[in-house]
Amino acid sequence: MNKEKYFSRIGIEKTDIAPSLENLKLLQKQHLLHVPFENLNIHWKRAIVLDTKAISQKILEENRGGFCYELNGLFFKLLEEIGFRSKMISARVSDGKGEFGAEFDHLGILTEIDGEEYLVDVGFGSYTAEPLKFVLDAEQKDENGVFLIRKFDENYFEVVTKDGDEWKSEYIFTTLPRDLAEFAEMCYYHQTSPESHFTRNKIFSLMTKDGRKTLTDSKFIETKGGQKNERLINSVEEFNRILEREFGLKPGI
Repeated sequence: MNKEKYFSRIGIEKTDIAPSLENLKLLQKQHLLHVPFENLNIHWKRAIVLDTKAISQKILEENRGGFCYELNGLFFKLLEEIGFRSKMISARVSDGKGEFGAEFDHLGILTEIDGEEYLVDVGFGSYTAEPLKFVLDAEQKDENGVFLIRKFDENYFEVVTKDGDEWKSEYIFTTLPRDLAEFAEMCYYHQTSPESHFTRNKIFSLMTKDGRKTLTDSKFIETKGGQKNERLINSVEEFNRILEREFGLKPGI
């Protein structure tokens, strides 16, 4: 991997990045500000293969984004290259109704710094801006919200987000170390199955310094300073115009 190219892609000029909590926070936030969460290749009928060289080409050379397997998969390699002690983990995403996806539904990262672990995730769309310290039942706040990790059952831990006076489940995860190849079957499922939400709708989403911009087949949503504005999308042509104007990406590129 071209580490300097990666730093440039996420807007970091210095190259003397060393393993530390401060730098881990910097890397995650800069990644979220520059690399979009998106699934356009699925709708452009381009196969997503879990190969580091292919993912690197897409994200670093073509200035694209991806979904969790690509984003966290490549970010994990960057952390390894820098010298962070990290491992890929499997998570199961909540459907909002008390059920969760299959094993390997989502790829996350656990990183150890000074004997403490942090949950790192740059591939879950609108989510944490900074790593979550892996401690149980402690509220953790950043600019994107209030989060908490708690025990789910004897095998899983759960990440929840504060939603008003309630806690909304995001996903459950185990701490077993995984290899990228283990996610291949679910990666294929998410880009081919009519049951996958990724095949049902396009999404292109990027965190901004004061909010987030998200484009789907039906809406363009922009949040600034807590104020949310929505615009309906009425055609493919309008989707493509906004994609180029707001994100600098020409359709099919």
